[in-house]
Amino acid sequence: MVSTDPPGFVLPLLLLQGFRTLVDGLHAELARQGHPDARPVHGFVLQAVGPDGTTAVELGRRLGVTKQAAAKHVETLERLGYLERAADPADARRKLVRRTGRGTDLLARSAAIFDDLRTGWADALGADRLRALEDDLGVVTRGGPLRLDVPGWLAGGGAGDH
Repeated sequence: MVSTDPPGFVLPLLLLQGFRTLVDGLHAELARQGHPDARPVHGFVLQAVGPDGTTAVELGRRLGVTKQAAAKHVETLERLGYLERAADPADARRKLVRRTGRGTDLLARSAAIFDDLRTGWADALGADRLRALEDDLGVVTRGGPLRLDVPGWLAGGGAGDH
């Protein structure tokens, strides 16, 4: 019997296309809302910085990139007004990277826009089917924590436990 299933490579491409559809929709709306320079990697960096800030070394670890690559991201986001560097209150020799109000605004708007995009998918697929899709993806991804090291992984960093 001939299989009517699509070839195996179709699944990752569809998942990637779904990701791109959501992220492209996000960035089109962010541009309309005053963040035209925001790029997909910026969201990963801002999330990895965390609400309390972090060092460039730790940021690199969280993103799965070198300290130098993390520093380039910080420099770009600092220039765009999304991050700032400040003295570490625990160690005056270190600098912390922190989100600015603009960086926090970008993440808040992103969350709201993703909610709207999800609603659009629920309208297209049906709310129950979308929830089932999310549940099923959680099962096949072993329900692990959401990871922020995508920039390093995409750049060819170690496979780790991906």
